[in-house]
Amino acid sequence: MHCSVRRRALAVLSPFRFQPAPKPAPGGRPLAGHPPQGRAAKGSPLKLHADQPNALNTVTAYGPGYIEINMVRYTESVLVMPEGEIRPWPVRRFEDLEPAHFEGLLPHAPEVVLLGTGNRLRFPHPRLTDSLARRHVGVDAMDLQAACRTYNILMAEGRKVAAVLLLEDPA
Repeated sequence: MHCSVRRRALAVLSPFRFQPAPKPAPGGRPLAGHPPQGRAAKGSPLKLHADQPNALNTVTAYGPGYIEINMVRYTESVLVMPEGEIRPWPVRRFEDLEPAHFEGLLPHAPEVVLLGTGNRLRFPHPRLTDSLARRHVGVDAMDLQAACRTYNILMAEGRKVAAVLLLEDPA
């Protein structure tokens, strides 16, 4: 896909704008206060900027060991939905997930649950999410970074999405 077509597609799909780095000052040096142009290193923090402010809970940044929602930093696992308070999620390790954790999501009546499984993608055993499947609630497992981005897109589309974001203890 051509680069400009991809940018237009992203602009349509996402309420976030990606700002290119400023052009260097004469002489080829970066402008004061701005990093040099180029790609961000893998694992470097990412900040997302909304085009328009709204009252919905939005992931505004994430990085190693933290998530920012509405520019408030969280260093523990959380449950976030478009409206309401951000709730602590009682699990720090993927291996500690139990069916009761997912049953606790039912009163919130989500259409879809995004499970951010930490630094790597892991799939929960179907017995863990059975209570959601019986009520036709979709569960999508993905790594934490993908879950944050997907949550923002679904939230902006007006979907009733719940994101369970596991922030694991550093190994």
